[in-house]
Amino acid sequence: MIEPNTIVAGDCVKVLGQCLIPQADLIFADPPFNIGYKYDVYKDNRKYHEYYAWTEKWMSACYNVLKPTGSFWVAIGDEYAAEIRIIARNLGLHLRNWVIWHYTFGQNAKRKFARSHTHLFYWTKDAKHFTFDDMAVRIPSARQTTYKDKRANPKGKIPDDVWSFSRVCGTFNERVQWHPCQMPERVLERIIKVSSNPGDLVVDPFVGSGTTAVVLSLIHI
Repeated sequence: MIEPNTIVAGDCVKVLGQCLIPQADLIFADPPFNIGYKYDVYKDNRKYHEYYAWTEKWMSACYNVLKPTGSFWVAIGDEYAAEIRIIARNLGLHLRNWVIWHYTFGQNAKRKFARSHTHLFYWTKDAKHFTFDDMAVRIPSARQTTYKDKRANPKGKIPDDVWSFSRVCGTFNERVQWHPCQMPERVLERIIKVSSNPGDLVVDPFVGSGTTAVVLSLIHI
């Protein structure tokens, strides 16, 4: 069993593999991108076949603990977005959205365009039965704010599949200096609000800087 309100230090494949019944309502995973980031104990430059095989293992472990009505989100970079999509298809997950998180303060580059996005895959285990609380994430539309269009929903619109949130740069006050790629709270806030309810079990197999836990403590108290 996965204990709620608990951080477990260990191999996520082994820890999740000990869970014999599906119990997660929402899983958010922000795995190492295999692009050479410097982590404390993890080597982020594996050979292609090693990284692919490992990705299959942890995604399979997540699939096995996900409830039939559960949602599964994964953040990943360009290098392995296609592979992540294929693995999920082979697992039988249903793609709801391929979200692009566009951020300001993109990484500087000298011989190519500066990268300023991350892929956010959103799947559900069942094609029809899942949590999607659109009222929790609606935003004002241009029809309301600019054009005063009476056809606009007064409660706002569901966000598009391109999200614009700043990444957490090294000079920001909220940055934890010991982690190389901290996820912004606003990204997790939208994901958690739309894909889970108070009392649900949310699992983050990698935890990272702890953004998922922080946002959960603020939303589902």
